[in-house]
Amino acid sequence: MSEFDLDLLRAERIGLDEALLCAGKTDGQVARIVETVAAAGRSMLLTRLDPLRHAGFHETVRSALDYDPVSRTAFLGSRRSVRETARVAVVCAGTSDLPVSREAARTLEYYGERVSEFNDLGVAGLHRLLGRIAEIRDHQVVIAVAGMDAALVSVLGGLVRAPVIAVPTSVGYGAARGGETALAAALASCAAGVAVVNIDNGFGAACAAMRILNRDSR
Repeated sequence: MSEFDLDLLRAERIGLDEALLCAGKTDGQVARIVETVAAAGRSMLLTRLDPLRHAGFHETVRSALDYDPVSRTAFLGSRRSVRETARVAVVCAGTSDLPVSREAARTLEYYGERVSEFNDLGVAGLHRLLGRIAEIRDHQVVIAVAGMDAALVSVLGGLVRAPVIAVPTSVGYGAARGGETALAAALASCAAGVAVVNIDNGFGAACAAMRILNRDSR
């Protein structure tokens, strides 16, 4: 039996391609999957691909990948055409949350979405968020990425009409508990209708946004 069985028909079923989670796989397994997908002439999104692992790949593998070290994502295969206007806003509370917000943005970009990224808008400096809120409202979906107390999630949920998808991050000191406090705060948000994905799951938030957008375009 093969050590992996690629789901090349997933996009036909759910509108989203199979993505490759590199964490937990050996370098050899990742390389063989990349080579198999490339040989089939298909595209794939790779997530959680650390810079050291990427740097250690053979040049033939590295050259096939469009790699971003901040988000630890890579695109394999031809890029999709990018939309002229952005339908999704990714709002990031702090610079420390950027790896997660960039994972969300890069996942959306893989699917051809033009993304508006709003960085360093945490509510500790609420004026920064309020100064950009009119721009944020001009999107069909908003992804809110925040650690610590994840207060950004509830504030955005009370200011925009679009679906808000919260991504709690593991950023924070002591009582932040590796993102558990942010997760609990997002789940307990007083803003009605906010959806929440798991800690640091920018990829999952972007996929949820794509499901919303794909449904609207049917």
